[in-house]
Parts: sequence; C-alpha cells; structure tokens
Amino acid sequence: MEKNYKLSKWLNGEMTKTELNEFQSQEDFAIYEKIKKYSSELEIETDKNNEEEMLDKVISSKIKLNKTKPLYKNWYLKIAAVLVIGFGLFLGLEAFSEITEIAINGKQNVFSLPDNSEVVMNSGSKIEYSKWNWYNKRQLNLSGEAYFKVAKGKKFTVNTNSGKVTVLGTQFNVKSRNKRFDVTCYEGKVRVKSTKNEVILLKGQTVSFENNKMIINQSVTENKPLWTLNEMKFEKEKFKNLIQEIEIQYNISLKTYDFKSEQLFTGTIPTDNIDITLQIIASNYHLKIKKINENSFELVTSR
Repeated sequence: MEKNYKLSKWLNGEMTKTELNEFQSQEDFAIYEKIKKYSSELEIETDKNNEEEMLDKVISSKIKLNKTKPLYKNWYLKIAAVLVIGFGLFLGLEAFSEITEIAINGKQNVFSLPDNSEVVMNSGSKIEYSKWNWYNKRQLNLSGEAYFKVAKGKKFTVNTNSGKVTVLGTQFNVKSRNKRFDVTCYEGKVRVKSTKNEVILLKGQTVSFENNKMIINQSVTENKPLWTLNEMKFEKEKFKNLIQEIEIQYNISLKTYDFKSEQLFTGTIPTDNIDITLQIIASNYHLKIKKINENSFELVTSR
C-alpha cells in the first residue's frame, strides 16, 4: 500500500522535492510516466472512493507490460529456429547420403573423393560411395571401369560384382563388366580378391578373371590406362564383350545379328575414330560394315 500511496501523491502533484527525486530514481518511473501521459488523454469520471481501485489496476497493468514480449520478436525467434534446424538437417542428410557418379556412354567423368583421391571413370560406368566416415572407411562400389590415384591414408577398397581391390595409396585401374574382372597396378601395391582367388599386384602387373577363373596374370609397360589416351587395349577378349565396349565408348549401336565367334581378340583400337575401329573389327572377323545412320551400324558376314 505504501507504493500506492506514493503513486497517488505523485499523480496528484503532492510530493515534496526530496520525495519526487527519490520517486524519479525508481526503476519503474519511466513506465509510470507513460501511464500518466496516456491516462491524462482519457475522459474518465472518478472520485476519491474508487481511487484505490484505480491505482491497483494501474500497478496490475504495469506488471503485465513487463511480462509481455513483442509479437514480432517471437516470430523472429521461431523463424530463426526453423532455419537453424533445417540447415542442420540438410547438413546431416548430405553427410549420410549416398553419392553417385556416372560416366555416360561416349563420355568420361573425372572427379575427386573427399580425401582428394582422383578418379577417372571410363564410359558406361558408375561409382557409389558415402561421405559419412570416409576417412576411416574409404570404400566405394564400381560398375564399369575407372582409374584411381589414391591419396595416402587408411585402407581404400573398390567393390565390384566380380571381386574387390584393396590398397593403401597407389595408382591402379579396375574394370568389371559381364563377369570379367580386370585389375592393373601402375604404382605401389594392390590386393585383388575374387570369389575363389586372391593375388597381390605390384607396379606394372595386371590380372584378369572371368567367371571367377584367372585368365591373365602378366606384366604391362604402360604407366597409365590407354583408354585415358583415346585407345582401348584388349587381352583375350570375347567378341560380344568387344562389341559392347565399342558401343559404350562411341555411344552407338552395332548390330551383329546371329554372328558368333570363339576367336578371342588381343590388340589396341582407337576410341576417337569410329571408322578405323570398325575396320579393325571387320578385318579380324571377316565382316562387312553397313552404316544405317550416324549412330547405328551393321556388321554382317562377308562370306
């Protein structure tokens, strides 16, 4: 009640100079002053009998004003919270999401992994990997062919349908198509594991498996895959696989109909000149070339 009494004296202008100085020094004085200002603009009939009731209402209103937060601040806080949560979810999903790299037919794809290991993908290939925990578990899934320059670090594994390759830091090429699995080491050392076999390759060595059977284990003289230099090198390749690889590299259709051959192809053909490529195939298998359109050809027997 003492506060109400002082407030009443202030409103009625009955305070002494000392009392007024003390009252103005209070923390709530600015609020009282605003209330007095707005109250003076209202036409309210009052008397001494309800003065105490009015003062109680004024103090009650002052307390409510202190506890009320501006609406716009609430909205800003809510929007900020939504943005922070949304950004956090985005970063989390990106970290856990599966990354897919594709090299379409007729094109190559070059990219870097999270540890700056370099990958060159050959045409018609796909790689899948996850950024999550990459530095502790460096592994990816390959379908097709790719050349890797692996940065030093923990074990690096390439998984394919026909087997897997494990290294620590080196340069190597992996190809997996049609149940055939080819691996060549250009630097360092790699461990190659198929379903039934396991072999360690050193620099300049290559190995090939078909249907889980080792068909090639020899040395190479190149210091990088020839397909990165617009050439394809084949060792004991089946005719159907040879035709499919040409279709992938040039993004064309080669119709061979019912032609079959048990003759295995060993040699090099270009990937930037379709005319020369088809002439090499036609000469080796005694076929004639018929052009249907820019992207389709027929290979028919010449006998």
